[in-house]
Amino acid sequence: MDSSENSSKAPATLVSTPSFSPTSSSSNSDLPPSPPPLVVLSPCAACKVLRRRCADKCVLAPYFPPTEPLKFTIAHKVFGASNIIKLLQELPESQRVDAVSSMVYEANARIRDPVYGCAGAICHLQKQVSELQAQLAKAQADLINMQCQQENLLARFCMDLQQQQQQQQQQLQPFEFFNGGLFFEDGSLGMEPLWT
Repeated sequence: MDSSENSSKAPATLVSTPSFSPTSSSSNSDLPPSPPPLVVLSPCAACKVLRRRCADKCVLAPYFPPTEPLKFTIAHKVFGASNIIKLLQELPESQRVDAVSSMVYEANARIRDPVYGCAGAICHLQKQVSELQAQLAKAQADLINMQCQQENLLARFCMDLQQQQQQQQQQLQPFEFFNGGLFFEDGSLGMEPLWT
């Protein structure tokens, strides 16, 4: 029995060894060695959820890593695996990352709000933007109003100051001091004449 078990184990290791080892340089010296095949340590999150074997060229593997199973579960609930795969295959690779993040966002929105979904979230954000724009316009109007009030107060203060200075000058101007006497500008004494 021991000899049969040993013989059955030996061919299994021989079969698996050539498939994973690169071609040796002694057999083909003129060809460059081929890169080793991509070894998937763990199936992607999509294949885990779908309970299938994750192939080397799995379309979903780059976008649903095994560390984020919830990401695929949410998108799968709303869109379905076949629709996700079909959409990704139709897009160029440069747009696939954005498409996956968009699908996950839309699926989250649809789960949170089954009636309006993503449109409800957009509507809510637009309402917030318009409210904030109204608040900004009011704040800007208040700022302009306060600046005008400040300018008016400053102008009034300057006018009052000028008037006080003019009044002080007018009070001192009618009197001229001439040889110790007090006379008006026209040279008359500061009193009315007693006889007329």
